[in-house]
Amino acid sequence: MSENPATGPDGLGQVTDGADGGGDSDDRGDESDDRGSEADDGRAQGAVGCLLAVGGSAAAGVFALPRAAYSIDGGFEAHARDWSVILVELPLILLAGLLVPPVAWAAATRWLRPWAAFLVCAAVVALGLWGVSAVWHPRQGPDPGYGPGI
Repeated sequence: MSENPATGPDGLGQVTDGADGGGDSDDRGDESDDRGSEADDGRAQGAVGCLLAVGGSAAAGVFALPRAAYSIDGGFEAHARDWSVILVELPLILLAGLLVPPVAWAAATRWLRPWAAFLVCAAVVALGLWGVSAVWHPRQGPDPGYGPGI
């Protein structure tokens, strides 16, 4: 319930529900219940967005870190360590994994039901990972027989 009293159309007087000048306490309870359920719905959608952010960053990490392992390790005596992968590319991929799913969720829930919005979000994440795999090729080991050494 608001601390400010409700005003009439002219902005001066108080609005009343009935002809007798007073509103029912049950009516006010119903209004607050409606507002509470709307707030719960917003919280649930926000929680799903946060979970999608965590899931998206985890999916990006699971996808990108094994591909970048050679650039991070550098091979023999770290001669192939690639700092651009470590300092630029991996953080950008993880940031995209963190931001893209909740943004897709927020955009899709404006026009679609939550289950359809979740499918749209999953499709956007899958297309994003496919795009990263098509474009991003960090350096790999020289050949399959090249191992960690003795």
